[in-house]
Amino acid sequence: MVEEKKWSAKRGLSARLKKAAVLALARTGNGKAALTILLSGDRKLHTLNATFRGKDKPTNVLSFPTRQDDYLGDVALAYGVTAREAREQKKPFADHATHLVVHGVLHLLGYDHETAPAAKIMEPLETRILGELGIGDPYTRNAV
Repeated sequence: MVEEKKWSAKRGLSARLKKAAVLALARTGNGKAALTILLSGDRKLHTLNATFRGKDKPTNVLSFPTRQDDYLGDVALAYGVTAREAREQKKPFADHATHLVVHGVLHLLGYDHETAPAAKIMEPLETRILGELGIGDPYTRNAV
């Protein structure tokens, strides 16, 4: 779902993000699961972050898992935060957005990076999936 028009200006990005989500699902053995990707703006992610996480600021990506067998949940991305981070980290916008989708999908599947042992599982998996998409290791520069 594209809620923020600026996402649509990035030619081919929606298809690329869908491919990233499908690959993340396939590489984790969840190829038949469904999810929604919301491409939104900073204001929406700010509201969601405040409402669901108690953090009064926009964020780059949020995941909302469900408990349904056939539907994993929703991944929401903020355009402005994503664009700013890509500039600051000197990464192509599409590569950073793709990383955020993979990151968000893995969160839907229960992966996290809150502890060092959990990060040692999640981050290499992200890196492998991104590598298959032609994107370098995002953790060699700056983390999500």
